Amino acid sequence: MRSLLLASAALLFASFTPALAQTPAMTVDEKAAIEQVVRDYLLNNPEILREMAAKLEENEKQAEEGTRTKALSDNKDAIFKSDFDPVVGNPKGNVTVVEFFDYNCGWCKKSITEVSSLIETDKELRVVLKEFPIFGEGSEYAAKAALAAGNQGKYWDMHRALFAHEGKIDAEVADKIAAGLGLDMTKLKADIASEKMANIIASNQQLAQTLLINGTPAFIIDDLLVPGYLPLDDMASEIAKARVEGCKMC
Repeated sequence: MRSLLLASAALLFASFTPALAQTPAMTVDEKAAIEQVVRDYLLNNPEILREMAAKLEENEKQAEEGTRTKALSDNKDAIFKSDFDPVVGNPKGNVTVVEFFDYNCGWCKKSITEVSSLIETDKELRVVLKEFPIFGEGSEYAAKAALAAGNQGKYWDMHRALFAHEGKIDAEVADKIAAGLGLDMTKLKADIASEKMANIIASNQQLAQTLLINGTPAFIIDDLLVPGYLPLDDMASEIAKARVEGCKMC
């Protein structure tokens, strides 16, 4: 809030000062007097800065929502129908949930429980999983390893096993988990190093940037984008809403 107050005050003076400078009929003393009046008014009525900060925050939120809404519409095929994203649940389900996640994200680890529960109970749910590693090299390696496991028909197994691990995920841990699942490690390593895997990650990162997603997890349910953890009941409610109203994008 303090930063917003400072931003509001700066915005006020930034917009006010040029207006005075462009008033040729005013002397320097007259302009200084008006500036002093404004300063005294703000000092005597500091609550107006809170009102300005709240309005600034509201305007920024509306602008962000507007940008995201347009980005969702412009990129709906990349979001919901990408050829390279793993799909779990019912591939022909009537509602799709999209999740951006990182294997070293604590809230993502919590979310896997909710997503798994929904897949088990809602047989008409389609889930698109977008690898979005943001916590360094270990996360990126794990993301590529999971996608590579998918080339051997074990993406979902690898995905759940990575999230089940207690502690930091890095290349060594990912390899150990993959070996434990009986994966062909020679093929896995080759796939991890492939240009295709790098392109998938880069594409997801670019899409996230376009959607103003800068953290994990992030969920998309039809035309709703939720940046952050989404509890099970809220997720189920939004899925039900999309099902009743009919998918606009998914």
